[in-house]
This record gives sequence, C-alpha cells and structure tokens, in this order.
Amino acid sequence: MALRDLFSWRRAAPDKAATRDTRSTSAVCVSSEELIRLRLQARELRLDRRQAARSVISGAHSSRFRGRGMDYLESRGYQPGDDIRNMDWRVTARSGHAHVKVYQEERERPVVVMIDLGPGMFFATQGAFKSVIAARAAALIGWAAVRNGDRIGALLFNGGHHELRPLGGQRGVLKLIRELVSATDPANGARTHTDSNHLNDALVRLRRVARPGSLVFILSDFYAIDTDTRRHLQQLRRHNDVVACQIIDALEMTPPPAGRYAISDGIHTGTLDTRTAARRRAWEHYFSEHHHAVRELMMKCAVPLLRLTTSDDVAERLRNMTNTLPVGAGQPAGHRGAA
Repeated sequence: MALRDLFSWRRAAPDKAATRDTRSTSAVCVSSEELIRLRLQARELRLDRRQAARSVISGAHSSRFRGRGMDYLESRGYQPGDDIRNMDWRVTARSGHAHVKVYQEERERPVVVMIDLGPGMFFATQGAFKSVIAARAAALIGWAAVRNGDRIGALLFNGGHHELRPLGGQRGVLKLIRELVSATDPANGARTHTDSNHLNDALVRLRRVARPGSLVFILSDFYAIDTDTRRHLQQLRRHNDVVACQIIDALEMTPPPAGRYAISDGIHTGTLDTRTAARRRAWEHYFSEHHHAVRELMMKCAVPLLRLTTSDDVAERLRNMTNTLPVGAGQPAGHRGAA
C-alpha cells in the first residue's frame, strides 16, 4: 500500500481568520527579536574546523596558505627574496646553510547555511514548524560564526532562491535574520508549491555562494532527494566542509493512533485514515525508508548528519551534536586541491 492511499483530498476554502490566529504564535513563524536573543545561547556552540581554510582574509582558522602568521610550520633553505627577519639562526648555524622559518597563517572561513523552505517545512504536530526550527538553527549558526570571526552567508529557498553573500560581523548575521523572518513567514512560503527537484537546484546554486574552504550547513527534511542529489553533494564536498541537518516531526517516526484525521497542505484539505493495521504499517514503512535513504546518502557523501526534531531546544541540541562530531568527519576521501 502506498502512503498516498492513506489520504483523500478536496479543495479547501481559505480561512483568513484561522491563518491570522495561527501566525500569531512563535510555533508558526519567527521574529527578529527572537532570533537576535539567540546570540547569548550561541556562545557555547562550536563550529570546529574540519579542514584548513583557503580564504585570503585573515581570521581565526589555520589555512593551507603559507606566510607570516602565529604558528611555526617548518624551516627551509633561504631563497632570494625571503624576509631576513624570518631567518632561523639555529638551523643556519647547525647546517652551515641559510634557513628561514615558514609560518602557517590563520585565515578567516566563510560559513554558509542553506535552508530548504519548501511547503513540507511549514508543518509540525509538536513544538514548532520545521521552518521555525530551521530559522532558529540558522540564526544560532550565524551568531556562532561571527563570534569566531567568520563571515556568514546563506541560500534560502521558498519557491525562489535568496542568496546572501558571506558578510562578517554583526551586519552579516542581522542581514541573515531579516531574510529568515521574511522567508519563513507562512504567508510567503507555505503556499508556494515546487517541483521535486528544487533541492538539487538549490545545491547547484549553493556552489556559487559557498566559496572553496567554506563550512556549509544544509537544513532540510530531505524529502526532495533523488538519484542526482548524491552527485551534487559530492561536488559541493570536494572543496567544502558540509554538515546536513535533517528536521523531522514526531509524526514521521510513529503513526498517530488509529482514527481519521483532518489535514491540509495549505491549498487542499483531506482526511488521513490510520484505522487499519495495514495502513499503519504503510505509514511506518514509508518514513522508515525515507530516513534510511537520507542516512545512506550522507554516508556515501561523507557528510555528517545531525537530526533536529520540531520539539527540540535547538540551541541545546545543536550544541550537543556539534561538540560530538568526530574530528575529520567533514573531510572528503582523497586529495583536496586549492581552488
């Protein structure tokens, strides 16, 4: 039995009053004030390096670039044009040949969040909408990034693509917050229907926003993955660190008690029927297969997978999950050349 067999649909009459009442709660939409307050909770959120940064802007992360900096790397033979202030006199005296010290510079790293705001993200049975959880997570990542001296950028998809080039400091995260508030408003996104390939399209665009050496967070429920998604992820992973955050609702883990339930996708209303054991098994099988497919995809692409539920304390959950990511989990197999 297919999952669609559990549903019957009909055209819905708009209920403007209900929409206004629903949108007044923080479970359905976010405000700038809420996301700005997350700044304090982001203090303990660690965005650890998974690879050396390649940015040309000085910052707080070790890079593949070599030059003057804080960390001694090695000594090598003197070459014409080397700065004599970097002479390694001990090695020179010991070897009888002039040597200079080479340092590993610290470089700034861009952090980019990609947020899938397709219609399915405007949903929850517990806690807050998936779109709200994604907005909170993105704001926390943004505050943590700028606190570390990094730039923050974003790609938001809610029927159209909104690209935010990475910016440093408070200006960067406040610009992200303004876009999050607008893009996660159900009036702007929940009724926008998209084709099944919107995630792949966003991943292609993401490669333009995330310059080589970036740390990329992808926030989605990943229902739009298909056979091409792996290729797009692997291309993105070739020169960036990528972390996937899957946002799920309790209803996707366990079917509701047996019964008939009124449901809506924002345009149509319908009835969900789970009264028979066969229908409940079909429900469990569908979502189990989906979660398995997401795990397999991320494992094959060497992308760490974090899971957020709609009832989570996002700050605490992100803090715990990012602090336990294995060192090197973001490294791809094989050599990474500089861009």
